[in-house]
Amino acid sequence: MPDVVNRIGGLPQVRRLPDLLRAKGKVNVVGTAGSGAALLTAWLAKSVRTPALVVCAGGEEAEEFAEDVNLFAEGLACHFPALEVLPGDVEEPSEPILRSRLTVLRHLAFGPEADRPAAAEDGAYLEPGPDTSVVVTTVNALMQPTCSVDELRAGSRTVEVGDEADPRELVTYLVDNGYLGVPQVQLPGQYCLRGGILDVYSHGTLRPVRLEFFGDEVDSIRTFDPSTQLSVERVARCLLAAAEHAGRGREAPRASLLSYLPQDALVLLVTPERAWERAGELLAQSERPGLLTPPEELAGMLAGRPTVVFGAESLDPRAPSVEVVIEQRDHFGPDLDSMLTELARVCAGYDRTVVYCIGPAEAERFRGLLEDRDFEGMARLELRVGRLNHGALCGAAGVALIPHHRLFGRYRQRRFIPKAYEGAPVESVEELSAGDLVAHVNHGIGRFLGNCVIEQDGRRREFLEIEFADDVHVHVPCDRIEMVHRYIGVGGRTPELSKIRGASWQKAKQRARQAVEDLAAELLEMQALRETQRGIAAPPETDWQRQFESEFPYEETEDQLGAMHAVGRDMRAARPMDRLICGDVGYGKTEIAMRAAFTCVTGGRQVAVLVPTTVLAQQHFRTFSERMADYPVRLEMLSRFLTGSEARAVLEGMADGSVDVVIGTHRLLQDDVGFKDIGLVIIDEEQRFGVEHKEKLKKLRATVDVLTLTATPIPRTLHMALMGLREISALQTPPRDRQAIRTSVSNFDADLLRHAVLRELNREGQVFIVHNRVRTIDAFADQVRRIVPEAEVAVAHGQMPERDLAETMDRFLEGKVDVLVSTTIVESGLDIPNANTIILDRADFLGLAEMHQLRGRVGRYIHKAYAYFFTPAGRAVTEEVRARLDAIRRYSQLGAGFDIALRDLEIRGAGNILGPAQSGHIAAVGYNLYCRLLARAARRLTGEPYKEPPNVTVDIGLDALLPDDYVATPKQKMDIYRQIHRAV
Repeated sequence: MPDVVNRIGGLPQVRRLPDLLRAKGKVNVVGTAGSGAALLTAWLAKSVRTPALVVCAGGEEAEEFAEDVNLFAEGLACHFPALEVLPGDVEEPSEPILRSRLTVLRHLAFGPEADRPAAAEDGAYLEPGPDTSVVVTTVNALMQPTCSVDELRAGSRTVEVGDEADPRELVTYLVDNGYLGVPQVQLPGQYCLRGGILDVYSHGTLRPVRLEFFGDEVDSIRTFDPSTQLSVERVARCLLAAAEHAGRGREAPRASLLSYLPQDALVLLVTPERAWERAGELLAQSERPGLLTPPEELAGMLAGRPTVVFGAESLDPRAPSVEVVIEQRDHFGPDLDSMLTELARVCAGYDRTVVYCIGPAEAERFRGLLEDRDFEGMARLELRVGRLNHGALCGAAGVALIPHHRLFGRYRQRRFIPKAYEGAPVESVEELSAGDLVAHVNHGIGRFLGNCVIEQDGRRREFLEIEFADDVHVHVPCDRIEMVHRYIGVGGRTPELSKIRGASWQKAKQRARQAVEDLAAELLEMQALRETQRGIAAPPETDWQRQFESEFPYEETEDQLGAMHAVGRDMRAARPMDRLICGDVGYGKTEIAMRAAFTCVTGGRQVAVLVPTTVLAQQHFRTFSERMADYPVRLEMLSRFLTGSEARAVLEGMADGSVDVVIGTHRLLQDDVGFKDIGLVIIDEEQRFGVEHKEKLKKLRATVDVLTLTATPIPRTLHMALMGLREISALQTPPRDRQAIRTSVSNFDADLLRHAVLRELNREGQVFIVHNRVRTIDAFADQVRRIVPEAEVAVAHGQMPERDLAETMDRFLEGKVDVLVSTTIVESGLDIPNANTIILDRADFLGLAEMHQLRGRVGRYIHKAYAYFFTPAGRAVTEEVRARLDAIRRYSQLGAGFDIALRDLEIRGAGNILGPAQSGHIAAVGYNLYCRLLARAARRLTGEPYKEPPNVTVDIGLDALLPDDYVATPKQKMDIYRQIHRAV
């Protein structure tokens, strides 16, 4: 926005700044903060024409500052984040942070075009470009060591098509620079060599590359998708770069960000007292302070450089002060009318008032709102698309800059998530390990012993070796692998091995076949009954609906889009909807619910959102309110957090139709609750409601649309089998950029707890600690305060007075509490992006699905997340508890909920999807065969053609196997054999 920058730069006191800097070396700027300071920085950086370093106290403040500078001068600023882990920590920081740091260091060391990949990388968020000269960072990042320029140069290598390169020599280079050899490349820092193909996922790049060699010549380079392993595009060259490992393992810093900047680089200190206070805290909290540059030494390193200070509480008397008044304004009234009145006053008082909206749809919606209200300041108001974080009003320049989200009182602007690859849908568990029980379609239950190669007629083939009863061994050719599936039963019972040619297996299959026929018929009858009932169809999609959907700040997954389309189709049909949305923790179910609610409200009907806990009601109320803030939708919450008079007011609004959306607990199901015209009920985690409540919900289904959300994932095979019998949408693809949660299981360890909390405080985050005993929770919280006295600790549990609980949760949401010690009331639905560590005390008392739900409270932003499961020291646990803890540790990858749903099936019994009556049949024939029988029954009863896949044998007269030196792991081999069989 050069016009705005030039207008500020035209002020006499601003024009003096470069001359004062040259003459005095340091200048205090008074009266400017937040986005106003970023505006002045954009003008100064263009004027002095030297690199500039902006130092902020905190990470979010630094991100916002860089965003604002880039709004005023596109591409001028980049962000250099601090490492998340404590110096000397064995844990690695998250790859997005490593990538951001590496790209900034390379930009400073080698220039904007040095060794950049040929393919443009979309989604580089706040990373340097050709015009970047301003680096925005934190005092934390400045204190941390980094690699030197020489180390950076030695750890980088460019490979181009046509280069002479020995793949084995490249592998040696990668190993020397810390890369890990793996069977399949999925994460940065990994490589895989298969014959003449080398896959590498380099640090500092968005995509892995596949180098194909012809002898010792690089024949082609292609980027590929790590989730599918499929090639994306050809590129001319690629960059292989080592990770930044400076200072790890030694006590003296080798280099810092400052060593990359020239001595005449401009330094801009933002709120210096807060920054130096933060630096002292970091040094005091560090377990290895020798790895950090002390604040006093850092201040000395900055002292000799030209410096501008913003927001100092006490001014340096040796430096001249310049007053540039740019008022920071973040509040414009408590309601819509007050906001419009205040906005009109601003428009009247300034020559130009600019409101920045996050996207075109938001701008158009706001313009329509102003026109509908006959807003009197329209002639002096301009709407622009851009990301501004704080209001900046400069009377001297006659300019008022206002972010749209501040007008509507949103606490925090939606953060931008860099574009990343979409994850692959989670399939059913097919992985086999030696010793696993398997179900053979024809022979029954056996034990998998491993793969073996057998030579027949001079040709070698690979087989699966399976042991059955009476020590009978059967060898199944790998090209017939679909005959064998891992046995998944129920309730932890271990079945007997089947006898070859015995009658019991065939009888079990027949009983299961009859049971699934009955189940399919029952579900089909229920669906036919719903088809005959009359509901009220929602109106066709409106402009508001399209605008509301376009304002979603993230990119939807294919599964989300499919579920949203299905919900919209159901709501517009002239029958009641009854759809179940199954999705793992954090997979985007709430956005689907909000779009459904908005569709219903724009059709003139009311919405009830039913949740199991008051804490979740409060969270949903915040989320829905922010999402619908600039639409004329009245939302209310009905829970025990309200006083009697407040609850009566909500009930009256529901009865007279003035309340559009009400979010509440089982209080919504009581007899005194009534609606004027309810059209949609959204139920979150129905299985957590009691029998009486479920009966009331069953009656609702006959007359209104019902959308049920559950975080108990439905495995893909079961979902496919139920298609046509139940209205189910399964979210099986993780959201873009969601990371796996690092999971640890151990005895209670005070040192580990302290380390985990300090790591989170070091990156300005927050911590959940779950202690699920109200009687001892206060004593446990006092123990946490003794272990980590640096942290602000609060307690939350369901037996607290309503006001106290609400106040505690608000303080945690607003970042005023570092550690929340709570019971499992935080299990469902809470979305606090700043909380990325969770510690569960007495994990031996928790169920597997419950532990997975609690773990899902963290890992919802780009930061690496950690989950610690503690059991009591010196106390033995049962086999079932050990199985649960082993499963939660083993299944920590994205989409692990599907693995956990199956593992929970084995440990506890059948879940909520099929009901307990089917458990025995699943146990008899195994989960996979059960799903195949159910799919066959469903297709037959719905009249769809169902053909058994033909038995096809491919005999090419040659060895038929995958060599170990090409595919190293048995799991990969079986995956490929399975894909070949399905293709044939």
